[in-house]
This record gives sequence, structure tokens and C-alpha cells, in this order.
Amino acid sequence: MKKLHKKTIASLILCTMTLMGFASERCDLMDVYDRLPFRMNMPDAIKFPKNKVIITDFGAKGDGLTDNTEAFNKAIEAVSNKGGGKVIVPEGLWITGPIVFKSNINLHLLKGALLKFSPDKSKYPIIKTSFEGFETRRCLSPIYGKDLKNIAITGQGVIDGSGEVWRPVKKSKLTNEQWKKLIAKGGILNEEKNTWYPSEGYLKALPLIIDQNVPKITHEEQWTEIKDFLRPVMVSFVNCTNVELDGVTFQNSPAWCIHPLMCQNVRICNINVRNPWYSQNGDGLDLESCKNCLVYNSSFDVGDDAICIKSGKDADGRKRAIPTENVIVYKCMVYHGHGGFVVGSEMSSGVKNIYVENCLFMGTDAGLRFKSKRGRGGIVENIHINNVHMTDIETDPIIFDLFYGGKHGIDAVNDEKNQDKTIQPITEETPTFKDIYIKNITCNGALRAFFFNGLPEMNVQNINLENISITSTYGATLNESDDIKMRNITINASKGNMMNLYNVKNVVLNNVSSSNPQNDILKVDGINTKNIVIKNSQLKKENIQSSVAEDIIKQK
Repeated sequence: MKKLHKKTIASLILCTMTLMGFASERCDLMDVYDRLPFRMNMPDAIKFPKNKVIITDFGAKGDGLTDNTEAFNKAIEAVSNKGGGKVIVPEGLWITGPIVFKSNINLHLLKGALLKFSPDKSKYPIIKTSFEGFETRRCLSPIYGKDLKNIAITGQGVIDGSGEVWRPVKKSKLTNEQWKKLIAKGGILNEEKNTWYPSEGYLKALPLIIDQNVPKITHEEQWTEIKDFLRPVMVSFVNCTNVELDGVTFQNSPAWCIHPLMCQNVRICNINVRNPWYSQNGDGLDLESCKNCLVYNSSFDVGDDAICIKSGKDADGRKRAIPTENVIVYKCMVYHGHGGFVVGSEMSSGVKNIYVENCLFMGTDAGLRFKSKRGRGGIVENIHINNVHMTDIETDPIIFDLFYGGKHGIDAVNDEKNQDKTIQPITEETPTFKDIYIKNITCNGALRAFFFNGLPEMNVQNINLENISITSTYGATLNESDDIKMRNITINASKGNMMNLYNVKNVVLNNVSSSNPQNDILKVDGINTKNIVIKNSQLKKENIQSSVAEDIIKQK
């Protein structure tokens, strides 16, 4: 109690010092760090040397025409030679090729600055890197840094990745008028797939793909032949310590937008991330095999998962053996995205110690999305989520799916019928999701209340739901789940049952009810179902539809 008292006094003293700027932000965050259910230090803002240069001193022109690649590189080199500092991008439209960071560099965009990366793909050489959890090759990212310390992108400007010259587009994603304008620009139209591709080189890669977007190459020349397919993430920082993104808008990325990989002390605050809603692989933020990360007061409106936690895929991920751990996501807003907050599906090195609080999701395909499949391996554990509000969710506000097949939205729901539910041996390739705590969740409008879909050989385990209210078309479904605790759960489903339990064990339903009396039905099934306890419930005996033995279900 004395330690807590001292922390509280310290917080109050700091809060009274100032209510503006970074001190106010820090004051807001100290309370979060004080109540974390795991130990984690707050990553401070990086202190850079006071050196500064402006890119116009190196010949840069913000006219929207000049290629400023050389000017950016010279500016970074000049500041680096002085020991580090700030590279300033003033108001204007600045065209450039890749920007390669050095240690102790703060790229600072003033208000009115638009940094747009060149659509000339020859400027982005093919490099060895990791993408979608595999060790592979991609084109050099527009913003890139590896093995660095103290790097930042700050200010009030906008960074645009010219993603439209890299991405394929499905006809179903556009209006007729948009589609006509797109194909009029050139590229290759595959009428069988109703998809536009940016070039013939992109098409050459499609028969070589072994897993989603990673090709299998048999001879070196093939890399060059399919270069257009190797679209990069926009911001790639690899094995860096002390990374800060603050205030800037990141948009229109060729693939994922922001990808810290194997980084420590990552501080992402007050940023906006936006990609066209139809942008394939247009993730917002992918924290992969990172440690000690803060994502604060930021908004995401993207074409794939918004805030995503990863740690490598399958054998490559397990060999890396670097989990993502100690992550706070606080006061963030997600608009469109396949998932608001997502873990997986690439989580083969493990994920642990994650805290999500005070977030809003509006119109995402899914809300809290946990996904994996056989072959991944890895353990996801000690996840704490509190006070998340959602509306207009296409599928599930809360979903655990260990049969993830690469699909999303309604396509993923329809794919559930094609899953192999036979029991497989437990090996290093078996993924595990356990010890997850979710409370104070509201959702107004979803297809299904929530969905747990564990493996028969490895159930999702120790999942705790508390104080949750959901309005949906259908109720909740739990498959292959063990040690599930629900307390104060209200489901307002317009169709079907309030809840369906299949092959679940050790489930406690404490004050779980439906606000729609016509759907206040609990259905229990499955030969492996055991120990269902119902507490403080208004459920009548006739509202429990069960095919299991009577002593398995106990009402208290």
C-alpha cells in the first residue's frame, strides 16, 4: 500500500506541473502503467542532440516534380555526422525515393508537408527481409532502418507510399466508374479473376506463391522477373532500439503500413494511419517480435487488420524465437479494418503481456480478433483487454479462431463448415491461446455475439469475459474451449439461440442472459462436453436444450 501511495503522490505532482504537451500525455499514461497486470517500463520520448538541418539546404524542392532522394540522403548524412538530430521537412509536396535511416535521426515533418514516395519501382531494390512471418525477399521499403538506435518520425505532416502503383485491385471492391478509371491507366486485367494487376511481372509471381504472398523461387533470375509482386511495407524498422512515431499521418502504403520487426522500446503516439478500404494486405500497424511498445491516442482506417500483434510464421517464426511482449494499446480508434485489435495469425514465436484499454471500433469486420491454425505453434498468453466499445461489426466483436484459413469477414464465417475437426497429435506446431481477460465491452450491431473455435487437441483455455453487452443477429458459439468464465454477459440476439456450446469443458456462466426472451436459449451439445455451471441465471429448465447427460449441467 505504501508503494502504491507513493506512486499516486508522484502522479498527482506530475499532473499539476502542466496540463499541456508531453507532460499531460505522460500524466495520462502513468495511471495505466501503475495498474498494469505485468511489469513494464514506460518508454520515454527520445532525447536527440540539438543539431538540425532543413532538406532545402541540400537542394530539395517541394514542387511535386523534383526527385529529392539525394537531398534527403545528404541531409540525413549531415546530421548523422554531427552525432544526430532533426531533419526538417517544411511545407510542400516532396517527391523522393527510399529514405534509409541512420541512428539518432528524427525525421520531422512540419504542418503542410506532404512526403510522397516515387512510383518509379526501379528506385526500390530487392533486399532480404521478413514478410508475413517468413524469411524472404521484398523491395526496399520507402522508409527503412536496420540495427539502429534512437530513430523517430515526428511532426504534423503526411507520408504517402504511392501504394496504388503496387497493389492489385478486385473489381468487386470498386464502383463501375472507379473500375473504368483504374483499367484506363494501364496494367493487366485478369477477367477470370475480375482483378486488375499493376504489371505482367506481378502476374508471373502468382503460380509461385506457397503461402498467401510469399513465393517459392528456384533460380535467382526469378526475383527480378517478379519484382513488381514484391511490394514492400511502407515503414520498416528492423532490430532497432528506441523507435518513436508521433503526430504524423501515414497513408496509402504498398502493403503493410508500419512494421516494427524485432524492435525494443517502440513508442507510437498521436498518429493517423489510413489506407483505401479495398487495399489488399493494407494493414495499419504490425508489431512483430517486439518488446516494450506503447500505441497511444492513434486512429486507423485501413484495408486489412488495423492494430496487429505478430511474431513470425511456422518454422521460420519458431526458429526466430522472439515473442512480442509488453505492449500497451490505449485510447485508439479504428474505423474500417478486417480486425480492430488482432493477435496472429503469425504468432509462432509467441505473444504475451498485452494490455488494451479505452478503444473504439467502428465498422470493422471483426473487433477483438485472435487467429491461428495448425502448423504455427507458439503460445499466446496473458492478454488483458478492458473498456472497448464497438458498433457495426460485420462478423464477431470477439473471436478466437484456431482454424484461420486466410479469409475474413463473411467469407471466413462461411468457411467454418470446411474445417477438419479430427484430433491431431500435439507437437511444436500446435498453437496455444490461454489466460486471456476481456471485460467492459459493448457492441451495438454484429452478425454474431462472439465465437470461440479451438482445436480439438488444443482448446482455447482460461478465457475470462466480464461485463459485456452485445446486440447481434445471432448469439454466441463456443467450440472446443476449456475453462471459460463468463460474468455479467447480456446478449440481445434477434435470431437463433442466445448461446451454443459444443465440446466445451469447465464453463461457468454467471449472470449470463439475453435481453430478448424469445432467444433466451442455451444449447449444449458434444460428446466431450463436461462440467457446465450456471449461476445467478434466470434461465428456465425448458430454455436449456441439451444432448449431454443431466449431471454435466449444474444450476446454482
